[in-house]
Amino acid sequence: MTDVTPAGGLDPAVPLVLDASRITVRFPQAGRSHRTVIEDLGLGLERRQVTVLLGESGSGKSVFARAITGLSAKTARVTGSAVFDGVDLVQASARELRRLHGERIGMVPQDPNSSLDPMRRIGGQIAETLLQHRQVTSRRDAMLRAEELLERVQIREPRRVLRCYPHEVSGGMRQRIAIAIAISCGPELIVADEPSSALDASVGRHVVGLLDDLRERLHTAILFITHDIGIAGLIASQAHDRVAVMLGGRIVELGYAPEVLRNPQHPYTQALMAAEPSAAVARGSLAVVPEDVRTRRDWGPLREVAPGHAVAAGEEEAA
Repeated sequence: MTDVTPAGGLDPAVPLVLDASRITVRFPQAGRSHRTVIEDLGLGLERRQVTVLLGESGSGKSVFARAITGLSAKTARVTGSAVFDGVDLVQASARELRRLHGERIGMVPQDPNSSLDPMRRIGGQIAETLLQHRQVTSRRDAMLRAEELLERVQIREPRRVLRCYPHEVSGGMRQRIAIAIAISCGPELIVADEPSSALDASVGRHVVGLLDDLRERLHTAILFITHDIGIAGLIASQAHDRVAVMLGGRIVELGYAPEVLRNPQHPYTQALMAAEPSAAVARGSLAVVPEDVRTRRDWGPLREVAPGHAVAAGEEEAA
């Protein structure tokens, strides 16, 4: 096996939308100087490609996503680089980040209630984003564009919905409105943090399918965070889409989605697959991730096991 770069499996001829390298995130902790949550982690994102960050809660997926988009908590100490069109988002000023976020980087939150103002009508919130980033020149044009955006995310009666407050529409509709805001300026990158986890299964899958369709229309790169293997397979629907499996702040398996999801090589990925609920699993027989795999921290660097498929071996296996 040979060492691979953090962007292993990507087409070197295709320019990256975002190139993250050697990202480390530490937080202050009582009794110690810092607690390391993400360690020396890199990832490259291509246009029109979905990259899924897959792993259990607490594996560091959201912390990593925030770090590479410049949105880490104020207490976080972030090192490394995340270059977007020549701008290192780790080192970027607040002004640079405000310019890029919303216009060229769209964020879809896990809970749309956290991003929608309950005191303002939906139309006004979409219009504000368009006006702030100078996508239109008048409020009238902003409202017309907002109506088009709601139609794009498959919301019926968009004019009526524009006049509603967030609490007057369903959870699935609020999530689609959040997506409409995220894509309103035609971003090159969309970061979706567990956007289906707060929804029922059918609505969640519809939202995921919508994102998959939009990346084709907008030619965006999508970084999709989830703990759900079924959702990972649904959003990473094309042969060139990728899955990065995270454990303890590290990527332990990285490769094209069909290969990783059908032929997992890392013990943690294999355990995740075995623990996935399905109709074929008898009641009471569902597997769990072994504790020694879950808590192990001595995984070595990613090494290629097949073209575009890399796995982190234990230190003694890599020796």
